[in-house]
Parts: sequence; C-alpha cells; structure tokens
Amino acid sequence: MKTIKDMPEHSRPREKLRDQGAAALTDEELVAAILGMGTAGVDVRTIARQVAGLIREHKTGLTLDQLQAVPGVGLAKAGQILSAFELARRHLLKDTVKITGAQDVLPQVADIAGKQQEHFVCLSLNGANELIAKRVVTIGLLDQSQVHPREVFADVIVDRAAAVIFVHNHPSGSLQPSEADRQTHDQLTEAGKILGLRVLDHVIVTKKGYFSFQEAGLIKI
Repeated sequence: MKTIKDMPEHSRPREKLRDQGAAALTDEELVAAILGMGTAGVDVRTIARQVAGLIREHKTGLTLDQLQAVPGVGLAKAGQILSAFELARRHLLKDTVKITGAQDVLPQVADIAGKQQEHFVCLSLNGANELIAKRVVTIGLLDQSQVHPREVFADVIVDRAAAVIFVHNHPSGSLQPSEADRQTHDQLTEAGKILGLRVLDHVIVTKKGYFSFQEAGLIKI
C-alpha cells in the first residue's frame, strides 16, 4: 500500500477534506485526517483502516484499550479518536439531556413526586453534566428509605460517570430535609469523594415543589 507521501496531493485525506469537504472522505480517510501521520514502520493509512474497522464494529462502545491494541496506536492517537467522538456527541447529537440545575432534574423525576412510599433515585452524569442513566435505588415504607452507598454507587461506577445527583420524594409533603436526609447525604458525599465522583445536588420532591441542597447552599462544589 502506498504511504500518504506517495499519493498525489489532491488525494491525501486532509487536502481532500480542504477541497471537497469532510463528507467526501471515506471512514478510513476521516480517521487518517484526524491522526495526521503514522509511526515508524506503520503508515497512517494502515492504522486508519484498522481503526475504522473497530469503529464500525463497536460504534459508541469503542474503548481506549481496543484502540491501543492496534499497532502504531498509542495513548495520544487513541485519545485523539475518542476525543473527536466525544466532541461530536456533546455538540452535534440532540438526544442528550444536560443538567445545569434542579430545574433540569425535575422532569426526570416527575414520576416519583406523588408516590406514597419514599423513592430514592440516583442520576449518573458524564463530564459534561449530561444524563447517562436514572435509577431507582430503593423504595422505602411511608416516609423513610434505607440507603447504602454500595447500592447507590454500584451501577454508577459501571457507567463510568463523573458526577451524580440524588433525588428522593417526601410522601409527607414536607420540602425540608430531615436529619436522616442530611446524614444520608453526608455519608453518600463522603463515599463519592473516595470514588472520585462529584455530588452535584440532592433534590427533595413533592407534589408542592422541590428543595435543592445545592440551591440552599448545602453543597460546596
């Protein structure tokens, strides 16, 4: 296979992108344009062909380890590919939910506001504060629910989340956090610190409204 340098200039990925636009490039050419050059003994076109195959096979599940298994791809090149993916996902895809405050949380947990049992929900977020998953961790009796860090963070770790938001309802209708709420929050926050997870907020919801620990100044981020 010819190397990039052996190809006519107008056929090289970056020059082709300049002249015809990114849409004119094949998958392999797009990867080559991102990487720019290969390594000693491995041409960028050879690398690009294998990387493009991995992208088609794994799509959004593509991992750093899988990329680094390709000859000629180290941390820097693998990071370029995954970073390009993440930028596109954050800014071009429209089906993501970004959480900037409690008002963005409320639509996600409207289903538990009027429940007669206390539901404790954990929202896991990525580094851009976009929602990865919403999970009901526990359902309690009347106005209390026993919450353990193990149950709260087990799936969050699998998500590779960067942050979490806790939400629970008060069947009593009270919007003020109880002493038990505060103790649970403190325990989970300390566990999150150990795991490297930021606790962005803890929201209490009822039919009447909501209470945000963050808005009340009870969380220091």
